Amino acid sequence: MAVNPIEMQKALGGVNYPASKEEIVDQASKHGAGKEIMSALGSLPSKRYDSPAAVNKEVGKDS
Repeated sequence: MAVNPIEMQKALGGVNYPASKEEIVDQASKHGAGKEIMSALGSLPSKRYDSPAAVNKEVGKDS
């Protein structure tokens, strides 16, 4: 899934890391993330992420 990394970072603004998948998805939803980003975040493994880069890396694995 090709997700724009800039849009992803905008959606993740305000997340306090480390953060769980649920916290990340919730924050993206509050920021009005698009369908593609919400879908990508929804498919993340349930674990804690240390940084936005860690989230982007995991999302990039599906590409």
